[in-house]
Amino acid sequence: MTNEVVQIDVVSDVMCPWCYVGKKRLEKALAIIPENILVEINWRPFQLDPTIPPEGRDRQKYLSDKFGSPEQIAEKYDPIRQAGEAEGIPFNFDAIEVSPNTLNAHRLLRWAGEVGLQDAMSERLFVAYFVEAANLTDNAVLVDLAVDIGMEREVVERLFEGEAGLQEVRQEMLQYQQMGVRSVPTMIVGQKYAISGAQQPETIAQVIAGVVEERKAAAQA
Repeated sequence: MTNEVVQIDVVSDVMCPWCYVGKKRLEKALAIIPENILVEINWRPFQLDPTIPPEGRDRQKYLSDKFGSPEQIAEKYDPIRQAGEAEGIPFNFDAIEVSPNTLNAHRLLRWAGEVGLQDAMSERLFVAYFVEAANLTDNAVLVDLAVDIGMEREVVERLFEGEAGLQEVRQEMLQYQQMGVRSVPTMIVGQKYAISGAQQPETIAQVIAGVVEERKAAAQA
């Protein structure tokens, strides 16, 4: 049986809880697709709120300004918490003190991709923010997270000292905005089909398999 390679570009933000849920559902989808389908995952940058200053904003003040009363905030986050529990994610929202500007986290993800560690970096960032309540605006924290997954401390520190990857990340974000991506997660399967939101594993698997079937049909035409 011939192997088929399918590229999935996951447009995501590390401060987006639904993106973490979507990652777990994608992993489940990959476990149920045929073994001959090989998936290459690329994590693509998106900022839910690029207006957050580099030092971040107080989380409670940020949520109050955005959603209103504690009751309204709970109404927004309870479904996310429940979805997380179903996917084995122990969301620790109450412990998060800083809503971060995620630009540097996206730079880090880009560098991780250059050394084949992007998926591991994505998982580590999600856990750090949503479970450990880490401050992702602190470059020292980001460096430690990079080291956790096997990146070299000195290399990452040196990259953060300059503007490496900054223009590329901004350009990539603009590219996906121009393509019509307005919310995350958005999974672009086979550079053709967009899955919007944290869909169920079966839905994701069907789209992946559909891309392969289309290729086969086109080859036989």
